[in-house]
Amino acid sequence: MKRIYAAAVMSIAAVSAAHAQSAGQLVINAGWSHFSPQGSSDPLTVNALGQSAVMAGSGATISSGDTFGLTASYYVTDHISADTEMGVPPTWHLNGSGTLAGAGELGTARAWSPAILVNYHFGEPNARLRPYLGAGVTYTWFSNVKLSNAVSGGQILASPAVGTALEGPTSVSLSQSFAPVVNAGLTYNIDSHWSIGASIAYSWLTTKATLTTQSSVGTVTSTTKLKVNPIVTFLSVGYRF
Repeated sequence: MKRIYAAAVMSIAAVSAAHAQSAGQLVINAGWSHFSPQGSSDPLTVNALGQSAVMAGSGATISSGDTFGLTASYYVTDHISADTEMGVPPTWHLNGSGTLAGAGELGTARAWSPAILVNYHFGEPNARLRPYLGAGVTYTWFSNVKLSNAVSGGQILASPAVGTALEGPTSVSLSQSFAPVVNAGLTYNIDSHWSIGASIAYSWLTTKATLTTQSSVGTVTSTTKLKVNPIVTFLSVGYRF
């Protein structure tokens, strides 16, 4: 009987260890990521004929979006993991607000924002349910930037004071930037390899948009700062190696 009891205890211990998230393990998570901007924008500043003027009341907002997310987590210790977060870059839809609300969608861009984080996982390595907290940094750049007709033709620069003199073919550039990230999450270990997870992250992300218009009176540059500050939620399935 003692031998049977000892064997049972050893079997339970082996099963528990199989569920462990411990030092040296690699976990890959894939799933659905939701991007929800919380920020705003500064009014558009127009530079023309050697003078600068703020377009009072102008603004822009970025729509929420969904995309495929992917993370790779390496456990440095039983409680600390180094994570790389990436995925299919979501498309940002920039919409006019305030005095630019009538222009509707101003443009779109794909936002690339991979992140590196360090997470601390609470509980024992063999626990089925493990919450975690972490922090890190993301780097954001853009591709496939497209302007709407109202912006690409410079029509948003028309005003009673100057008429259509500042209109013309317009291009745009969006600045690249680093931003800090904080996150929190929860992992449920199903068996020795599979798990499901949920996390939420916040980033203090800003970018500067510069419009360059070739008008009949010369080159016009218009700038604004977009405070994106997104909340990103991630629901995923993980596989542990």
